[in-house]
Amino acid sequence: MAIYDPSKRPEAAYDSHTHLNETEFSEDVPAYWARAREYRIMEMNVVGYNHVGNAQAIEIAHELEGVHAIVGFQPEDVNEVNEAEMAILRDQLNDDTVVGLGEMGLDYHWDDNPAPEVQKAAFAAQLDLARETHLPVTVHARDAFDDVYDMLKAHHVEEFGGVMHSFTGDAKEVQRFLDLGMYIGFSGMVTFKKSEDIKAALQVVPLDRILVETDAPFLAPTPMRGKMNEPMFTHYTLENMAEQLGMTYNEIAKITTDNAHRLWLDK
Repeated sequence: MAIYDPSKRPEAAYDSHTHLNETEFSEDVPAYWARAREYRIMEMNVVGYNHVGNAQAIEIAHELEGVHAIVGFQPEDVNEVNEAEMAILRDQLNDDTVVGLGEMGLDYHWDDNPAPEVQKAAFAAQLDLARETHLPVTVHARDAFDDVYDMLKAHHVEEFGGVMHSFTGDAKEVQRFLDLGMYIGFSGMVTFKKSEDIKAALQVVPLDRILVETDAPFLAPTPMRGKMNEPMFTHYTLENMAEQLGMTYNEIAKITTDNAHRLWLDK
């Protein structure tokens, strides 16, 4: 892997999915934002996941330049979803910093997550809201690709668009979501030695559908595995993706930034 040299001021990059609203960052969010900008990570989406995380995402987006908010309910928190919470979420979509809905989806991996039918009901409600407001969705799928695909198709996601965030499927699986018009987000997992399926998926995703993300504070990329992830580490994932695709850092940084603008900002 090439050594990243911020003094060369490479093409600006866009971390399409980070959680600066998590408690790990709460003591000094501006410092993590500033470090990212030193490495030319000039824009990022702070993604909500429940009532508290949504409000914090919007607050951070108002305070820091180049930060956008995405609000919604992740699968493990959908027990919160009721008429009152959906009314709050609907109101939050009117905030100027909010560019999308999420993260939402289905996660069947953990036994203590809400029951699949509860997850599906909350996912459907948020997809309906996205279709109504024409806002793109950020989708979480873990051990649930078939059901996620069926629900996205049934709710006509092609009408409002979205991203499969931190994609973990293979080259065959990714094609189904590409056929729905989805963008594909690659996190630090694409840099892991044993992530052959994800690496294969990267090879078949059209360049105009690729996004990069940290999912910080989770999934730190090689060579930072085992450390707490942060938006600054976007550059490691981009370097690795560039190497896998036979491109330069600047090329993949520009491509992924342009794609993020097209999905969330160029409306």
